[in-house]
Amino acid sequence: MLISTNPATGVEIARYSFTEPDQVGQLLNAAYTASHDWRRRTVNERGELMMQIAALLRERRDDAARMMSLEMGKPITQAYAEVEKCAACCEYFANHAAAMLATEHIVTQYSSSYIVYQPLGVVFGIMPWNFPFWQVFRAAVPALMAGNTMIMKHSPEVTGSAMLIDAVMRDAGLPDGVFGVVRADIPAAHDIIADKRVAAVTFTGSTRGGIAVAQTAAAYCKPSVLELGGSDAYIVCDDADIPLAARLCAEARLVNSGQSCVAAKRFLVHESVAGEFTRCFVEEVSAKRIGDPLDPATQIGPLARLDLRAALQHQTDATIAQGATVALAGGSMNGAGAFFSPVVLTNVQPAMTAAREELFGPVAPVIHISSDDEAIGIANASDYGLGAAVFTSDARRGERIALALDAGFCAVNDFVKSDPRLPFGGVKLSGWGRELSAVGIREFVNVKTVVSV
Repeated sequence: MLISTNPATGVEIARYSFTEPDQVGQLLNAAYTASHDWRRRTVNERGELMMQIAALLRERRDDAARMMSLEMGKPITQAYAEVEKCAACCEYFANHAAAMLATEHIVTQYSSSYIVYQPLGVVFGIMPWNFPFWQVFRAAVPALMAGNTMIMKHSPEVTGSAMLIDAVMRDAGLPDGVFGVVRADIPAAHDIIADKRVAAVTFTGSTRGGIAVAQTAAAYCKPSVLELGGSDAYIVCDDADIPLAARLCAEARLVNSGQSCVAAKRFLVHESVAGEFTRCFVEEVSAKRIGDPLDPATQIGPLARLDLRAALQHQTDATIAQGATVALAGGSMNGAGAFFSPVVLTNVQPAMTAAREELFGPVAPVIHISSDDEAIGIANASDYGLGAAVFTSDARRGERIALALDAGFCAVNDFVKSDPRLPFGGVKLSGWGRELSAVGIREFVNVKTVVSV
């Protein structure tokens, strides 16, 4: 039984049964059968359906946003923004996929030589709870536009969101079998990956879960895209606009109540401006309103589960015990729900818990650095490599630092956020492969070369 619980109140929302094994088989059969017709449709025909999905998402945005807020505590204004981002993603690929997948002619010794991009078949998607709609659409839209079909297993906490997504896809007119939702546990997911009808796997979630998925996919010689954890370093140089850096760093740390793989998680600040930055940063963080995620005024909701809150509190306490200074006190809050007040820690050393481990919630460690090279060294010492940012008044300096960082996405004087136009993904324990853009849509295609004498 899958149970959805409101993390703001601790009250159960709904229970859902697992998809029975014979039903899983039916879903796989439907996806495999549908893939033969779906791949023959033109990209423009698939795009027309994407436009219908975008319109229906906007029509049902109230239900979608409310479900996200209820199931995982997302502030309602951010939930509305998430729905809009999904709709915009559908429209972007509807308008640009044909060019991304166009046949490429190459001049060679042959009379004709070209490259075509053909779909692989059924893609199995395993999705997390923190962005219940966006994570699904970010993976599904490019895969579907490339001509693949998709079976999606969502995180148990957001099963209601999964069912709403399934209804949108179906009611917008996607043919039977092109997109399906399976309510399954981890062993069942393993079996689905292994199934011959599945051609590829996409996974967003923890590094531990990604490694397990990668091992299974590799065992059956299937391609995978993994978007995993992150410990994004935000470097504040001595010439940075400190009020701007503090505002953007606070926003980057607290988006989705701090529960984002690509949220800012380590702040590497030049020692000459560390005091000013910390004061401004604490002011920005302190000004954020914590409360009921359904209240439009709320900027920080609860964490998604009590066990996640307990883990974050343990990491915070461990870092303080190791010698960090508390610049803003917070932590687990009394009362119903899984609320966690933001914490800012200073004098954090690279070996401390908060600097080594991913912090999935509103805790911000500030590390003092004395040079660009030291900042780059500390940033790159992490096992993760998802995103990073640099704040400096010298754009060339910022880009030089960004190019030296081990990360899949680097921003200068802004925070990292996924965009349908740009590749998104990481390196090292943050995963492999890319989502979005022309690069992402080509992850699950057969790049076929055809030559003729």
